[in-house]
Amino acid sequence: MKKPIKGGEFLIKETKPEDIFIAEEWSEEHRMIMQTCHDFLETEILPNLDRMDNMEEGFMEGVLKKVGELGLLGVSVPEQYGGLGLDFKSSMLSAEALGSGHSFSVAYSAHTGIGTLPILYYGNDAQKEKYIPKLASGEWMACYCLTEPSAGSDANSGKTRATLSDDGKHYVLNGQKMWITNSGFADIFVVFAKIDDDKKLTAFIVEKGSEGLELNPEEKKMGIKGSSTRQVFFNDVKVPVENMLNEREMGFKIALNILNIGRIKLAGAVLGAMKDTITDSIKYANERAQFGRPISKYGAIRHKLAEQAIRTYAVESSIYRASQNIQDAIDGLIADGVDKEEATLKGIEEFAAECAMMKVFGSEGLDFVVDEGVQIHGGMGYSAETRVERAYRDSRINRIFEGTNEINRILTVDMILKRAMKGELDLMGPAMAVANELTSIPEFGDSDDGLFAAEHKAVANFKKCILMVAGSAVQKLMQTMAKEQEILMNIADMAMYTYACESVLLRTEKIIAMKGEAEAKDQIAMTKTWIYDCADRMNKIGKDALNSFVEGDELRMMLMGLKRFTKTDGVNVKATRQQIAQTLIDSGKYVY
Repeated sequence: MKKPIKGGEFLIKETKPEDIFIAEEWSEEHRMIMQTCHDFLETEILPNLDRMDNMEEGFMEGVLKKVGELGLLGVSVPEQYGGLGLDFKSSMLSAEALGSGHSFSVAYSAHTGIGTLPILYYGNDAQKEKYIPKLASGEWMACYCLTEPSAGSDANSGKTRATLSDDGKHYVLNGQKMWITNSGFADIFVVFAKIDDDKKLTAFIVEKGSEGLELNPEEKKMGIKGSSTRQVFFNDVKVPVENMLNEREMGFKIALNILNIGRIKLAGAVLGAMKDTITDSIKYANERAQFGRPISKYGAIRHKLAEQAIRTYAVESSIYRASQNIQDAIDGLIADGVDKEEATLKGIEEFAAECAMMKVFGSEGLDFVVDEGVQIHGGMGYSAETRVERAYRDSRINRIFEGTNEINRILTVDMILKRAMKGELDLMGPAMAVANELTSIPEFGDSDDGLFAAEHKAVANFKKCILMVAGSAVQKLMQTMAKEQEILMNIADMAMYTYACESVLLRTEKIIAMKGEAEAKDQIAMTKTWIYDCADRMNKIGKDALNSFVEGDELRMMLMGLKRFTKTDGVNVKATRQQIAQTLIDSGKYVY
């Protein structure tokens, strides 16, 4: 059996097309799940968007219960607890397929993810048997209470306290939580608090109706207006000691690991929204006529449609590559005798850096797509009568929750460097090799003249850019590097774009192997355009980083190396985008 890749190893190891999973490989069963999700949105959500956003009493709970009857609240829940017991990739598929449901998607993700999974993965047998079947069926709804007015990104600084009662039977909770999704109708509250003077959080399961549990009115928000978001207050709330989740002071670890899952699931959800918005944009561009012909005939609009599709293709390629890596890690742990819940947690934790990257890449990809969607719609895009206006507003939260994109960028680099410091990831050897290459005579010409020879060379060189910048930063900044957030974010962006470039390239090569070059002509065009564009991004980001901490002759040498590593062959991107746009326009929807 082949040894699976480790988290962060994409920087130093070559991945082959056969090692990744691509969306073109979904089984018939998976496609049926996707169709069930799409049908549910078409019948229950999309005709009722105003009812949902107006917070009609009982609407959201009702549709969540209906989706529960289809089994979709329990995709990743084991069959013994009433779930479907499907694997991690399948849970990603359901997140994507329901991702275009606006506020419903947020409620669904919160319930099935951060609401249910802490109990499933960290609860004892009694807790799982009591709560999971009802959460999987939709009989009960769950929410996750972590954020406080003074504790957002710094979650461990929360002030909510728990004190053991004199008789030792209860913990008494006092404190306040805010921005709690689904709290208006939740039956179960997963609450994080510190016991006495503990340094770390402990998690508790609190049931609806507990005396002293109070809710503020619904928050008025920019977007996701149909999502229940309230402040939650705990005033001497008695929680039975058996409702402590896992062990004392394990809450912070629970929160971090559940957020890892939430981040990549968010990326899956926004992918569904990206595809839906592109289809909406294409339909409008084909219907709207100006100067005597549909606006889809014009180059400016075609450029937008093509670029929407390219970024969506890149997000999808990256997400399912990471999902397969996680699935392989989970399967490997299970084969070694680890139980499924623990294996799932460890598998996702292994790829926490990739999860953070996907959250950033997906949420910013959706923001680009909905922004261009509004622009394609013109004045109508600014009207509340169109779905794209709602999509634009609903998108913005994704760059904030599950950890802000700034925090996730910093975490990406921090997690990879920590793995290197522990000896789990050999970055030093490859970084030294790149440093030596800077002073050597560059090679000219390509030994490979295949379809993607230039692209393979570009991706390999992008990895050298990261190793050069990150290696130099670690060496020069040492203990102060953690404070250099701008540089950390530069390195994270370079890693994110490199991962996406390689993912797109591998996916397209796999499609060609499956269907042939003729059937993959648009994917080839997207791959060449995306990597060509990313080369300039890599150069600019690398320069910004190097100019901030390197000087003199060393800086000149490294900038020359950066220029060499980001040099690419020219691509006629006007022609490639025209080709991609024509396929979209002819199809009337996103088809990749």
